Amino acid sequence: MSDTSDPLGPQDFDAVPRSGWHRLRNYFLTGLVVVVPLFLTVYLTWALIMWIDSWVTPLIPAAYKPDKWLPVSIPGFGVLIALFVITLLGFLTANLAGRTFVAWGESLLARTPLIRNLYRGLKQIVETVVANRTKTFKTVGLIEYPRQGVWSLAFVVTEAKGELKQKLAKGSDEEFLSCFVPATPTSVTGYIVFAKKSDVIILDMTPEDAAKMVISAGLVQPDYEPVVVRPGEPVTIEEVKRRVRQAEQFSRRV
Repeated sequence: MSDTSDPLGPQDFDAVPRSGWHRLRNYFLTGLVVVVPLFLTVYLTWALIMWIDSWVTPLIPAAYKPDKWLPVSIPGFGVLIALFVITLLGFLTANLAGRTFVAWGESLLARTPLIRNLYRGLKQIVETVVANRTKTFKTVGLIEYPRQGVWSLAFVVTEAKGELKQKLAKGSDEEFLSCFVPATPTSVTGYIVFAKKSDVIILDMTPEDAAKMVISAGLVQPDYEPVVVRPGEPVTIEEVKRRVRQAEQFSRRV
């Protein structure tokens, strides 16, 4: 009896498990893409809530803890208390009595060695970030770093001022930008670089997309569709409005 009557030859027999394995592998990878970001988001959020609760909950009097009059514990209660206390302190500090109390506390810290330097440095950093929250790290650019011909992604922090501007400009009208070059894969550590404003290529990329690109080591890159206007072609009103909005956003960020 001839083997040619066999409807499933050797090649077809090998192709069935191979194609099935490929499908299973694709299903697994697809599920991995869905599960891993969701799991990490939930895990990090839960860890942050538990960390804040571990600091705040022990400071709450036992009579006011929800565990005393509820059969189950409430995670996040410490977070709510922390937000309430911070808001209340901000409200009290805005008044005359609060400002007087804060000034007295700062004068006390100013007389304490070591602590005064730490407090002043941290306060200056926080005040700078809060005061410039609408501009800080809102602009993404490219600079030639660490050498000419090699480009690095950078966050534009602010314009150079004071002694830095005077020493870098050397009497000219050239403006310099303070840029933060993040390191992969954390994106929270990096280097501060001062570059000429004319040497910084400002991108339309959002800080969120830039952070994703840094964390993924360049694997995740945002989509970009440049608007091409041919010579002699009329520009639509929508395009003019878009360019005006882009110019306004750029002027606010830089």
